[in-house]
Amino acid sequence: MVYYNKIQEKPPALPILGRTLPSLLDEVCEGANINPRAVNQWTEKGWKSLSSQALREQGEDLALGLQQRGLTKGDKVAFLMHSDVNFVLADMACLLAGLVDVPIDLTQTLDNIFYILQHSAAKALIISDLDLLAQITPYLWDTPNLHTVIVADVANNWQATKQQLLTCTTEANSATIAVRKPTKSTCLCLPLLLCQAHEDRVCPQIPHCIEPFSLSEIQIWGKQVRTPVSCQQLRGNIFPQDLATIIYIAGETGKPRGVMLSHENISADILTTFKVIPDFKPGTKETILSFLPLTHIFARAQIYGHLNYGHSVYFTNPNRAIKDFPLVRPTIVATVPRLLEKVYQKIIDRGNRLRGTKKIIFNWALKLAQSYELGKKPKLSQLLLLKLADILVFSQIRRPFGGRLKYFISGGAALRGDIANILSGTGMTVLQGYGLTETSSVVCCNRSNLNRAGTVGLPIPGVQLRLAPDKEILVKAPYVMQGYYQDSQATAAVIDKEGWLHTGDLGEFTAEGFLVITGTKKDLFKLSTGKYVTPEPLERQVQVSPLVKHAVAVGAQKKFCGMLIFPNLERLSEQAKALGLYLPKSELLHQPEIIALYQQLVDDANQKLPSWSRVKGFRLVEGSLTVENGLLQPNLKINRAKVNQVFATEIEALYKEPELQPAPAIPIESWFKRLTRRIQREFKLSRRFLAREFTNLLAERLPAKDLPEEDSISPELQEKEVM
Repeated sequence: MVYYNKIQEKPPALPILGRTLPSLLDEVCEGANINPRAVNQWTEKGWKSLSSQALREQGEDLALGLQQRGLTKGDKVAFLMHSDVNFVLADMACLLAGLVDVPIDLTQTLDNIFYILQHSAAKALIISDLDLLAQITPYLWDTPNLHTVIVADVANNWQATKQQLLTCTTEANSATIAVRKPTKSTCLCLPLLLCQAHEDRVCPQIPHCIEPFSLSEIQIWGKQVRTPVSCQQLRGNIFPQDLATIIYIAGETGKPRGVMLSHENISADILTTFKVIPDFKPGTKETILSFLPLTHIFARAQIYGHLNYGHSVYFTNPNRAIKDFPLVRPTIVATVPRLLEKVYQKIIDRGNRLRGTKKIIFNWALKLAQSYELGKKPKLSQLLLLKLADILVFSQIRRPFGGRLKYFISGGAALRGDIANILSGTGMTVLQGYGLTETSSVVCCNRSNLNRAGTVGLPIPGVQLRLAPDKEILVKAPYVMQGYYQDSQATAAVIDKEGWLHTGDLGEFTAEGFLVITGTKKDLFKLSTGKYVTPEPLERQVQVSPLVKHAVAVGAQKKFCGMLIFPNLERLSEQAKALGLYLPKSELLHQPEIIALYQQLVDDANQKLPSWSRVKGFRLVEGSLTVENGLLQPNLKINRAKVNQVFATEIEALYKEPELQPAPAIPIESWFKRLTRRIQREFKLSRRFLAREFTNLLAERLPAKDLPEEDSISPELQEKEVM
C-alpha cells in the first residue's frame, strides 16, 4: 500500500495527437507488451481470454466481413450490446473499417432506441444475444435505413434459429398493411400488426430486407478475403480526424443528442490522461475489473488506454462484480461515486456489527483513516500508525476487493471529500476526475502524486480552462467534440464562436489550481424572488445520511426552496425501533419523532448554504428514483422534469402547507438582551450595532413571522452607536 508518492516524472506539456484508435492496439501488438490475457470474459467454463494479437486479428476479420456485407466508410453501425469482450471486438472492427459506431445504452426507452436508430440512419445493428433480438424485432419496421442485424452470441443451432427469424407473412397483416415482399426469403419476420391503419394514417411499408447474421458468419467472410495487403488497406483508409463514434446523451428537449467524436478526440484524451498519472505504466502487471457501461465514453476511453498499455481487462457486470473482485484481484477499478459511497457504508456497517476489543480496534483504525488527507505527506508518527492499522484492520477491509487494489478511478459525478480521504486512508487510493461526453471523457484529473480530496484535479495537457462570470466551466481543447449530429443549432448553443465549450457545470478553483465542481447550471431553478438555486450541493449534504436514499430540491417559481426526501426505509425502521416506534414502514413517515430526525438533517445542510437557497419545508415520500421508472437518467442524474411531473401533488402540498415544518419558537427579545450584553462586555461594541447585525442574521435563519418588527426593538437596544 502506498500512502504518499513523490513526483516520479515530468508529465507531458502537450497533448498526444495524431493517432487513430486502432493504432493504439497496433502499438502494443508490435511492441514488447503483448498481453496473453488482454481482454477476458466470464463464461460458464470460467474466464475466456483473448491476447492483444488475437483481438487485433479478430477485429480485422470482422472489419473485412462488414465491408463484404456492403458497408463503406462513414456508414453508421448501431450497437445494442452488453459491456463485454464482444462490444470491444465490434467496436475495434468498426473503427478499422472506417465505420461510425453508435452505441445505445441498454437502459434507454424503446422510443429512444428507435429514435437513435432512425436519427443516426444506421445501416447495421450489432446486438448481443437472441434475447435482445427478440425484444427489438417487433419494432424494426420503423427503421428504414437498416438492412443488417448481427447477433454476437448465438446458440450452436444458429442456422435452425435463423430460419425461424426469416420473413413470414399472414393474411391478417397483408390485408391492412401494404408490404413490399422481398425477392428472397432471408429477411427478418417483422410483426407488422403493431401498426394499425386508420383513415388518416397509412402504416409504413417495409422498404427493404433486414437480414440477420451471427457475428461469426461475418468474421468468416472477412477471413476468406484476409491478406496482409487488405489489412494494411484498412488502416490506410482511416485518419485521426475521421468521425469514430456518435454517442447519444440526454437532450434538454427530451430527445437524445448525438455527440460526434473523432479518432483523435478520444485517442489524444486518453493517452494524455494516462501519461500524467505516474503510476500508470505499460506492461502486464496491472489488472482492471470493468463493469461500467461501455456505451459511456468514461469507461470506453479507459479500455483503449489499458489496451495500449498492455494491461489485462476483465469484464463483468454490476450484479456479479462483488463475486469477481476476489477472483480477478484487480489493481485498478473505474467506478462512480455512488458505488464508493456504498463501499464506505459497508465499512461502517461492518464496524457496527463488531463487539468488544475488535470494535475498539476497528473504531481506532477508522478514526485514523478519517484523519488522513490525500496529497498531504503524513507525519512519521501517523505513517507508523497507518501501517499498524493496515495490519490489524485495513488489510481486512481490502480483502473482499482482492487485496491488490491500488486505485479507484472515480468519475461521472462529484464524490464527497471525506469518503475519498477515508478510502485512500485504508490503502485504496481514490483518483477523481472530471469530463463530459462532449470532451471525449477527461478534462481534469487527480494524479497519484497530485491528489486533493473534494476536487476533480488539475487540467490535463492541452486543456484550456476558465470560469464564466456565473462560474460556469468553459473548456477549449483538442478533445472537444466535432458537434452534435445533425443539430447545428444545439452545437452553436454550447460551443461559442471562440471555440469554448460551455459545459453547463459550475465550479471554482482552489488556491493550488485544483478544480472543484459546485453544481450544475442546467439544473438551476429560479425562485419567485428572482434568486437562482443550485440544487446539487444541497441534495448531496442531505444524502450524506444513511436515512436518505434520495433528496430532490424543488421550488421553481415558488417563494422558497423545498425538498422531496425519499427515506431509506430499512435504516429508518431500525432507527424508529431505537425511538420506541414499532410501526409499519409506511406509517413511520407521519410520526413527529421521525419528521424531527429529517428536520435536523435539513437544518444541518442549511448551515452551509446562502439564506435564499435554504430549504424551508420538505416532504417525506415513499419510493425510489431509478433508471427503470424514469426518475433517473441513464447517467444516474436526477430527471427533474419527470420528478416534478410524477410528484406534482406532493410538491403543491409542500407549498400549500408550509406550516407542516414549523421553525421552533424563539424568545427574540430575551435572546437579544442576553447575547448582546455578553458580547458588548467582551468586545466593547455598541448594542445598536449588535442589534442590527443579529436582526440580519435572524432574517437568514428564521421565517419572517418570527422576526421582530424594526420599531419593536427594545429602547434598551436603541442606544447611540459608539464605535
